[in-house]
Amino acid sequence: MINLVLRQTAERDIEGGFDYYLNSAGGRVAEAFVLAVKATLAHIGKLPRTGSTRYGELFDTPGLRSWLGGKFPYILFYIERERYLDVFRILRQRTDIPAQLQADLPDMEREA
Repeated sequence: MINLVLRQTAERDIEGGFDYYLNSAGGRVAEAFVLAVKATLAHIGKLPRTGSTRYGELFDTPGLRSWLGGKFPYILFYIERERYLDVFRILRQRTDIPAQLQADLPDMEREA
């Protein structure tokens, strides 16, 4: 399994998702969201190349991949680095993802 590095933005996204589900659906759903994120992280840690390169191609960012967050409407974004996966965002699918990623491009190009 390859090492994962979660950027502060990804950690804030997880906290935001937890808070959203806690307030809208209760503690069990919020905990299930966190478990789904952890399962997604474990999956990409084992099989990093299974993530889609669609956004990497769209933004001309080599190594950028994405993976859906299981039963929750989130997409996890990461970049394959030489020795680790750089996890920088976990965005709701209903977000304007292209606009959000466009804003994040300078940070994506820097290693964590």
